[in-house]
Amino acid sequence: MDPLSDVLRSVRLTGAFFFDVQAGEPWVAETPRGKSIVGAMFPGSEHLISYHLILEGGCWICLEGEPDVRLVAGDIVVLPHGDTHTLSSAPGLRRTPEMKMYRRPDDGHLPVSIAVGDDVGNGTRFVCGFVACDARPYNPLLSALPRMFRLGDHVSGSLGAYFQAALAETKDSRLGGAGILHRLSELMFVDAVRRYLEGLPAGHSTWLSGLRDPYVGRALASLHREPGRSWTIESLARQVALSRSALAER
Repeated sequence: MDPLSDVLRSVRLTGAFFFDVQAGEPWVAETPRGKSIVGAMFPGSEHLISYHLILEGGCWICLEGEPDVRLVAGDIVVLPHGDTHTLSSAPGLRRTPEMKMYRRPDDGHLPVSIAVGDDVGNGTRFVCGFVACDARPYNPLLSALPRMFRLGDHVSGSLGAYFQAALAETKDSRLGGAGILHRLSELMFVDAVRRYLEGLPAGHSTWLSGLRDPYVGRALASLHREPGRSWTIESLARQVALSRSALAER
């Protein structure tokens, strides 16, 4: 198994839900911090990962403490740490999040289709995805990912197809839908992380970028599989069949 697949196996997804949003200018939608809504959306879960796929039109996204970023049709943004963020028709727009949207009603079903703002028929359409996972024990992959990353032009690609299929399953509520939604969410997460990793520039030196190196990646995977073992450069070098000096240099 390749190092990234080995590390990805440790991210245990526990639930998923997707909203189909039609928005007409002017509009603004704020997503609260994941920790404040994950319990209401997915009882028993600990961590929330947010996704947004822009299907039509365009908008702005602002991560708390960061400048606004323009998104266009085809863009996918992933927020692995569940940070507070805002989607809006223009930069600088803010509003208080509607917490009731994220609380499951008595029948257990969240709303699927949402209209925001005015003249929604000629505005922006996007999918909001929320995926819950178990963050314990400490997961180095989630910790290594940035607060937000963007993947462009994927409406017609595999990621866009996963989103569309997940949205259809959410709307239809068919027999076995929860299991299919779970598998689709896993595919989306793996594909998104893989694409982010493949897009890192050469020379980008982090724990995550090390997975691209065949020897460093295998060494990191060994550390991840046996975190309680007293690893040294020498023992890791033996594990990956490389000299100590060569591994240290990499």
